Amino acid sequence: MLSWAITFFIIAIIAALFGFTGIAGAATGIAKILFFVFIVLLVISLVAGALKGKKPQV
Repeated sequence: MLSWAITFFIIAIIAALFGFTGIAGAATGIAKILFFVFIVLLVISLVAGALKGKKPQV
């Protein structure tokens, strides 16, 4: 998921350098959405892991 956000961010930067504002805006928007989805999934995963509370194996 994070790799997709980084990919679209790089596409947005390259498109911005060439002046393709429509493509840069779309790629930036997609990168932002994917980034926030990744952050939400990370938080959910951390909370679920904390609530599960496995004891460490000895």
